Amino acid sequence: MKLNEINDNAGAHYRAKRRGRGIGSGKGKTAARGGKGQTARSGVALNGFEGGQTPLHRRLPKRGFNNSMFRNDFKAVNLGQLQKSLDDGKLKPEGTLDGAALVACGMLRRLGNGVRLLAKGQIRSVITIEVTGASKAAIAAVESAGGKVIFRANREKKQKTEAAAPA
Repeated sequence: MKLNEINDNAGAHYRAKRRGRGIGSGKGKTAARGGKGQTARSGVALNGFEGGQTPLHRRLPKRGFNNSMFRNDFKAVNLGQLQKSLDDGKLKPEGTLDGAALVACGMLRRLGNGVRLLAKGQIRSVITIEVTGASKAAIAAVESAGGKVIFRANREKKQKTEAAAPA
């Protein structure tokens, strides 16, 4: 088989209907675009337009509070993902695993505001992991495997309060 011998299966490709080629073709004159007006023109985008009536997206009330400017962007890491990376040799269980190590091994693309450890999956390796937050089940699973969970934000807060407290 050569590149010039490749073609579609019989009946797979339908010849395009030629529009605007005379009234005898059945698609002549307006070329199936109807009569004048906005939709007869090119570049028409009518998403959400309701013929002059106030569109639904403007009739419905705005609800809730959108704190997007100050929202924390935590990256979730599951125990199963951690164990898979340890098994594959991408992560080393020695030392403290932190966000930078997770980015370096390819588990996370970027850190955001920190890492949150979740309990989906199982962990069998003994690890010490430094995270911004973790679920109770994830902490229990890591500790039952013989590991330790360190909270980065709490450590920073603790250092600030210890420095500010009078001796």
